[in-house]
Amino acid sequence: MKKCVSLFLALLLSLSLASCGVGMPKASDMEPEVSQMKAICELAVMDCYYHNVAKFKEEDAEGFLFWQKDKQFWIEYSGVVTLGVDVSQVTVEVKDNQVTITLPAAKVLSCKVDSSSLTKDSFIVADGSASISAEDEVAAFDAAQSKLQETAAGDTVLLANAQQRAQSLLEDYVTNVGNVVGKEYTIQWVYLDEEGEQTTAPVSGVEESASEESAAE
Repeated sequence: MKKCVSLFLALLLSLSLASCGVGMPKASDMEPEVSQMKAICELAVMDCYYHNVAKFKEEDAEGFLFWQKDKQFWIEYSGVVTLGVDVSQVTVEVKDNQVTITLPAAKVLSCKVDSSSLTKDSFIVADGSASISAEDEVAAFDAAQSKLQETAAGDTVLLANAQQRAQSLLEDYVTNVGNVVGKEYTIQWVYLDEEGEQTTAPVSGVEESASEESAAE
């Protein structure tokens, strides 16, 4: 993915230079553009792969009086969550050699349980449990989807990595534009938190849990 993004950056610069023909601004007048930065951020996403077990329990689901049974089982599943920044909140302001970039916090862009990972062996029914219906399996699938979203949204390490990935690629883009026009740009970062309010620092996290696998696609 990193190689693909690098090629995309080169393509953006090539297109910008190609536009500098008759009646168009000279290459020396090029500046970092917000539209190109948003395109970069759309590519600078992280696909994070999870393998989890979710518990489903319903008390007194079967029987009557003193012969009631609880319904209890576990569902083992895999899923993928895409993390990235909201490109609509990315802005850029260029003044001489100073580039001010507004970068929002990363968030969950999409979340999906891999249905192909669900087999009959994925549902582990507790001994003595009431019988499990197809409706229960559907409800468990929905619960797994919600749990996956909740887990990813609370993973500060992966969210920080996703934001830092976008920042690094934007820095590369600004540097490459500067190399083309013969300028050394200084970047000032304005960070936004999850609520879209300005904050003094990017999202930070602690060491990533070894129980979760992540990969940048």
